[in-house]
Amino acid sequence: MNKQEVKTRINKLKQEIEHHRYLYHVLDQQEISDPALDSLKKELRDLEQEFPDLQSSDSPTLRVSGSALDKFEKIEHKFPVLSLQDVFSTEELGDWQERNEKIASGDCDYFCELKLDGLTIVLNYEKGILKTAATRGDGKIGEDVTNNIRTIESIPLKLRHHKYQIPDFLSIRGEVLLTKKYFDKINKQKIKAGLEPFANPRNVAAGSIRQLNPRITAQRELIYFAYDIKEDIGQKTHQEVHEILKDFGFKVNLHNEYCQNIGSVSNYLQKWDKKRKSLNYLTDGVVIVINDIGLEKKLGSIGKSERWMIAYKFPPEQVTSQVKNIIIQVGRTGALTPVAILEPRKLAGSLVSRATLHNFDEIDRLGVKIGDTVIIQKAGDIIPEVVEVLKRLRTGREKKLSVPKKCPACNSFITKKEGEVNYYCSNKNCYAVQKQNIIHFVSKRAFNIEGFGKKIVEQLIVANLIENVADIFELKEDDLLPLERFADKSAENLIQAIADSKKIELDRFIYALGIRHVGDETSIILARKFGSLEKLMKAGVEDFENIHDIGLKVAQSLVDFFQQNRNIKIIQKLLDLGVQPSKLKITSQKLKNKTFVLTGSLKNLTREQAKNIIRELGGKVSSSVSKQVDYLLLGTEPGVKYNQAQKLGLKIISEEEFSKMI
Repeated sequence: MNKQEVKTRINKLKQEIEHHRYLYHVLDQQEISDPALDSLKKELRDLEQEFPDLQSSDSPTLRVSGSALDKFEKIEHKFPVLSLQDVFSTEELGDWQERNEKIASGDCDYFCELKLDGLTIVLNYEKGILKTAATRGDGKIGEDVTNNIRTIESIPLKLRHHKYQIPDFLSIRGEVLLTKKYFDKINKQKIKAGLEPFANPRNVAAGSIRQLNPRITAQRELIYFAYDIKEDIGQKTHQEVHEILKDFGFKVNLHNEYCQNIGSVSNYLQKWDKKRKSLNYLTDGVVIVINDIGLEKKLGSIGKSERWMIAYKFPPEQVTSQVKNIIIQVGRTGALTPVAILEPRKLAGSLVSRATLHNFDEIDRLGVKIGDTVIIQKAGDIIPEVVEVLKRLRTGREKKLSVPKKCPACNSFITKKEGEVNYYCSNKNCYAVQKQNIIHFVSKRAFNIEGFGKKIVEQLIVANLIENVADIFELKEDDLLPLERFADKSAENLIQAIADSKKIELDRFIYALGIRHVGDETSIILARKFGSLEKLMKAGVEDFENIHDIGLKVAQSLVDFFQQNRNIKIIQKLLDLGVQPSKLKITSQKLKNKTFVLTGSLKNLTREQAKNIIRELGGKVSSSVSKQVDYLLLGTEPGVKYNQAQKLGLKIISEEEFSKMI
């Protein structure tokens, strides 16, 4: 931007910030999130620092506002340290309340605690003396960090008591935190020394506790908030637990509150969503606990989380950025996806410079233009997306993006299918489509050719060595050696990996073909039903429609695919070059007609291993929860599928129960 454009931008930013200041501080109203407003202020501050002569007196930025160890030993927890189930809306919270009150046969009262963004530490006391301290670890076994924990002043080495009797053994749970004030202090020191600053206070707290030299831990200003006692020493409520902790000399969070009903809980959530930035430490939500200890025991746990407590997460972090451009990406089905190119911004711990706009209908709904200032957040805390346009910041130079008439990759005409929101490239031989098809073909779930990544695919296409997936199996070492990145050994390894991939299960082969609407599970259903590629290719629409879980859209897509001469020729070439699709491996029918959904992380198996076991035993795996599902296999840190399964009353099993079943 030239100086005049900067001046215009500064004036627009000042007006927008003042608008939101008035709403928030005078009218007690809020249109955008605190992080989004902070992002606008930061942009204004950065521009004023770069152009100090453009800063005026009315600018919002001028408002006053032990010995070292070789390694850690392991400690087995006396009581398992279970995970917390997360919810992200008041609706999900209401569902949790209803489930608990059905079991309780009446209303519940609650105790709300700020969810502290630190490191969970379990303290073990014997006859009132601190003996050991351990990290959470895997929930059963943690690291012995006793020497480091002793350096934290807020942790009593010897318990005090007045009202309550100290038991012979006491297990305390709490969170180690670093204050924002100290975090800022050490980051300034690092920057002054020319070093990279730390990312966030939690990382510093965790790194401090995991130091092998306790002298380094002692230098950090760490605090410990205690929140739970596992032993039964007569406590009747969770609120009383916090009174006992105070009596024993622990620091407890004074912002925690008793809530008589779920309405009081909602008020607490709203209050701390606004107030949390005023705290001197980070919090990302609220832990809501059933207050009655007897009812806690009755509710128990499921999988690796307690039923009687839940974590409500505050809305995801948001920032503002400007849309520098909107580009169109072409996927393997030919679908066009608009992507916003942004001024880089730090969002939820990572630098974001792109955000999906999903499709052109979404662009129209949001009203996004090139040059707009937008609010972005991470969808599911993973994929950055544009959620709102700040239209009052427009200067009049913003440009609207029209649906292209021709494909940006091959210049072919764009089409739109009836009943769909996506636009497609009409050219089946489009470079972008072919590239994405090949990337899909060699991917892990498909042919799983080791070392055949996206960059290699692009390199081989540019070198005219491959045009389609069958060409892969004609490659020779001599073809690769002249190319960059390929030495003798790497060329040999890739050719060997290609040869090793020729023997492939039928379901993986079907998936690798990239047939529209045919994903992982549909490929398995087809492999089971037809048993051979030949029978599959001869099937008609009715044959496919007669299969449970396959509708007309998928059936027609399959028939269309296998009727295209180009696809038939490629499949025949693959077979001629030695590719051998084999029957799906089924070792027994123990799980026949049983459908599973998986959520969360499993301890002894990867998700893919668990899915393969289910399939080998004749069962099916679904990616979504429905009444047709028989079991939800529950791991740690489950997603929304867990709540959906509970709402539908599905059978929920732990990994241990699954192991017994198989």
